[in-house]
Amino acid sequence: QVRLVESGGGLVQAGGSLRLSCAASGRTASTNAMAWFRQAPGKEREFVAGIRWNYGSTYYADSVKGRFTISRDNAKNTTWLQMNSLKPEDTAVYYCAAHPVLITTPKYTFWGQGTQVTVSS
Repeated sequence: QVRLVESGGGLVQAGGSLRLSCAASGRTASTNAMAWFRQAPGKEREFVAGIRWNYGSTYYADSVKGRFTISRDNAKNTTWLQMNSLKPEDTAVYYCAAHPVLITTPKYTFWGQGTQVTVSS
């Protein structure tokens, strides 16, 4: 089992920045990919960004490319999502997820509890 704990959400004005963090514990060796998803009210959960633990390769949704950056610290089993130039449409609950491989569908094995990000116009 892998436990994921997110932090860093909050309320920010459009154009501002937030940094989300996700701390993993437990059998982290069973996973090689960490990702961030988000879900806005009435919408499906969507992929935001992902990273592979071993090579550090990253993948982003088109809607966040150039604004969001995902990174990781293997020694701390922690990933971060730096979000810049935030827009009201970025408002959602953001979830951290872990899986053996990097995929962009919400079929990850392990999920965090989610953290709310609200961007005001």
